[in-house]
Amino acid sequence: MKVQIPDELKKDAPQTQWGKLFVATPVVMTVVATLLAGLASSEMTRAQYDRALAAQQQSKAGDQWSFFQAKRLRSALQHNTLDLLQATTEVRAFNVATVEKIGSPADSAVIAALQKGEPPAPPPAFALEPSVKAALQAVETSKSETEIAELLRKVDDRTLADTMQTARDNVLAFDDATKPVNQTIERLEKSLADGDKTLLRDFTAARLQYAAARYDAEARLNQAIANLLELQVRKSNISAERHQKRSGKFFFGMLAAQAAVIIATFAMAARQRNLLWTLAAVAGIAAVAFAIYVYLRV
Repeated sequence: MKVQIPDELKKDAPQTQWGKLFVATPVVMTVVATLLAGLASSEMTRAQYDRALAAQQQSKAGDQWSFFQAKRLRSALQHNTLDLLQATTEVRAFNVATVEKIGSPADSAVIAALQKGEPPAPPPAFALEPSVKAALQAVETSKSETEIAELLRKVDDRTLADTMQTARDNVLAFDDATKPVNQTIERLEKSLADGDKTLLRDFTAARLQYAAARYDAEARLNQAIANLLELQVRKSNISAERHQKRSGKFFFGMLAAQAAVIIATFAMAARQRNLLWTLAAVAGIAAVAFAIYVYLRV
């Protein structure tokens, strides 16, 4: 059975490739608008994630600064107590041979701790990657946020994470090095508690001097971790701001694509296809070009 199309309907049917393309314009622009809406939503989600990550990192940085302040405060208390002890009574150098009384060999670490007030040597300072070092110096010297952000863009996330892990490993290594010395000093203190008061006074002065130096070293190690965490916080905030800006620009691109859909729809309704479909196509192309620009450059 052959179907005849009325002449009135034939007028509305596109007869050329351009006509078919114009008919497809609203559908294509709808797809483009949907994609841009998805990109805008995705960028906003990533911005929110980075904000949440920055908040977590800031909390960790606050903990490390608290550790740093606590260590410095303990060091100051040890110094003050030692000053009071030396000002009120005569203090002599502690005789390390006393360590043998409790069956502990007087190794070099214990001798350095009680005679010189020196803790075991902390791990050697590790070399910072140039971009990380430059960013840390910018923060320490209170450079502008724009300058700091520019330097942080050059810092690789993996490099910063590896540097952070090295700083944490140094803290653990120093703790392991001081633990045997601390245990020996604790045993000595218990052994001398009920003995010669003069010997106990000399030991107390030596212990205070050692403890102050140990807390100072621990404070510096915690400070290094806190500074690196501050860089991570700033990087996360910068990333969040970037994704938020991209989301806004993708949203404007979506609006342009939706405008193209509306123009094309009105064109079909008003049967003014050539001009209005051309405007729709231009709006759609502008939306796609803008989205590509945002994705690559912003």
